[in-house]
Amino acid sequence: MSNNVNPLAGTAHLLDELDKKLMVLLRDGRTLIGYLRCVDQFANLVLHRTIERIHVGREYGDIPRGIFIVRGENVVLLGEIDKEKEENLPLTEVSVDDILDAQRREQDAKIEQQKLLSKALKDRGLNLLADLGHDDMF
Repeated sequence: MSNNVNPLAGTAHLLDELDKKLMVLLRDGRTLIGYLRCVDQFANLVLHRTIERIHVGREYGDIPRGIFIVRGENVVLLGEIDKEKEENLPLTEVSVDDILDAQRREQDAKIEQQKLLSKALKDRGLNLLADLGHDDMF
């Protein structure tokens, strides 16, 4: 019985995506959009003209990141951007400062909600397990 495993078998389809505009969702929750320039057998990616897109509610902001190297193990989702749909987004683009402020407010609200829930459970004699971060989930 021979072991004829092609090391590129899992990533060979990514070769068809070279030079296309892709959206990459990372394990830590960040969203990157850029042009795929290189991929290897480990699904490590090199993205060119990359932006980091931050969504809060119905608003988004783009932070230019330039050339971005992504380890394959950090990719959760990858897909080609549809140019027509990108131009007709049902979202409102705001400045980077505005979206970062909105993101901070959203995170602060979640932390406050978590504190209230923890206190309510503690008052009833229960303990809330610590929230697992993205790194802890995988």
